[in-house]
Amino acid sequence: MATQSEFTEFKARIDRELMSHRVITSNEYCRWFEKGELNLEDVRYFVVQFSVFSNLFLIAQLKKMLNAVDLQEMRAAKEILANEIGVIFRPQQRESEESRLKRAAQSEDEGDPDLVNTNGSVDGGTFKFRAAHFEWLLLMGERIGLSFSDMGKRAHGSTKTLFFCDELERLYGNADFSIGAGASFAVENWAAAGFWGQLVRGFKVFKKSEKPELPLGFFTWHDKVEAQHAQHTQEELEALFFGEHEFNRNLFISSGKEMLDGVAAFWDGLNDERLKRGSK
Repeated sequence: MATQSEFTEFKARIDRELMSHRVITSNEYCRWFEKGELNLEDVRYFVVQFSVFSNLFLIAQLKKMLNAVDLQEMRAAKEILANEIGVIFRPQQRESEESRLKRAAQSEDEGDPDLVNTNGSVDGGTFKFRAAHFEWLLLMGERIGLSFSDMGKRAHGSTKTLFFCDELERLYGNADFSIGAGASFAVENWAAAGFWGQLVRGFKVFKKSEKPELPLGFFTWHDKVEAQHAQHTQEELEALFFGEHEFNRNLFISSGKEMLDGVAAFWDGLNDERLKRGSK
C-alpha cells in the first residue's frame, strides 16, 4: 500500500519532470498572442488549427471513455464528451426561483457560451446543437471569413497540429491505465496553466481594434472552466495515487512527458507559421 511519504516524493518528481515542461512554464506563442499584435491572417490560421484540435479531440475523449477502468472513470469521460458535443452542464446545487426564471427567459440562447453553465453535471442536462463547442468556434470563424468547409477536418491541420491530435489519441485515450492517467494529468495541468487567459487577453485587444463583433465565448468559457479546475488537480492526483487501481509510476511520468511534448508541438507549429508570415 502506498504511503504518504511516497506520495510526497512522487509529487516532487512530478514537479521536477512534468510541471517544469516548457509548454507549461514558457509558451512562446502564447506570450506573443497575449499582446494582441494580431492581424486577420494570424487569427484565421490560429482558429483553423484550433478547430482541428477541438474536433479531433472528440476521438481521443471517446477512446478514453471506452478504455475506462471502472464506471466512475467512464462517467467522468462521458461528462467531458457529452459537454463537448452540446449537453449543457446542469448545476448540482438547488436553483433559486429567480435564477430558474432568468434561465427560462434565456432558453432560446442557451447555446451561447456566455450564458451556459461552467460547472455541474451533464446528467439531466439539456442537449443543444448550438452548445457544441465546435459550433462556438464556427460562429467565431464566420466573423473572420471562414466557413464550415474551412474548419475542423484533418485536411486543415498542419503536420504539427495533427501530431498533437494523434498523440492525444495514442496517449490520452490509451487502454493502459498508467499511460492514460499520465497523459490525462499532463493535459489537465497544461490546460490549467493559464494559456486560455493569454488567448482571451490577446483576442480582446484584436477585437477592440479590428473586429468589434468577434464572439469570444469559446475561449472565455474555457478560461472560466480551467480557473475552477486548477484548484482540484492536486486532489485528483492524491485520489489517483491512493486509489484502488495500481499504476506504474514510471510509465505515468513518461506518458505525461510525451503528452506535453505533443502539446508543445502544436504551439511550436503555430509559432513557426507566424514567424514565417513575418508576424512580430
